Amino acid sequence: MFLKKINSDLSEKLETAGIVVPTTLQKKTFGIIKSGADCVIAAPRSGGKTTAIIISVIQRLEKPFEESPRALVMAENKEKVLEMQELFKKLSKYTGLRIYGVYEQGDIDYDKNQISAGIDILIGTPGMLNEMFSGAGFDVNRLKMFILDDAHVLLKQRQDTKVLRMSDGIIKTQRIFFTETVTERVESLANRIMIEPNYFEFEDEKKDEAAADNSGTEQ
Repeated sequence: MFLKKINSDLSEKLETAGIVVPTTLQKKTFGIIKSGADCVIAAPRSGGKTTAIIISVIQRLEKPFEESPRALVMAENKEKVLEMQELFKKLSKYTGLRIYGVYEQGDIDYDKNQISAGIDILIGTPGMLNEMFSGAGFDVNRLKMFILDDAHVLLKQRQDTKVLRMSDGIIKTQRIFFTETVTERVESLANRIMIEPNYFEFEDEKKDEAAADNSGTEQ
């Protein structure tokens, strides 16, 4: 995949996985995410948001380091956590990065032991992530990235308090929201916890291509 200054091993893994051409979202946001700036990124389900999350985290972390998580990704439910965990592992094989996922149906004591042993990327539902970090002694100030996947869904589910509780416990980190639409709740929370957030909104590329094809065939 061609993205300016992308890690060559990561690019190769993406191409092996069949991800050769970046979406508009991935091209337009890669540099700003890489810079460490706070962002709100909105695009339809087919816009490449999940892959953008994974590319950005792997690029930023590069390799294992110490024990505490350095990237935290909040996801809607167990299915989303497992889906993202699988793709992270697939694209980060060459790095040695340690990835772990937590969700309500898991074994909390086992999960805490696994995290204590050392991980780099932690993916989980808001409820479980809050439970993991409350009184468990994990150093959240090692976090370099705090990411919400499908932020509009999480906030519609009234997860605002859990997101805020986690965010307020972190002194300094990059905060990124990925969402299908910038709702009032998404914008309000972003403006509350982010520093001068950059907003990006992308249309459905497939619809744009279809519209262009149709206009080209009109007589």
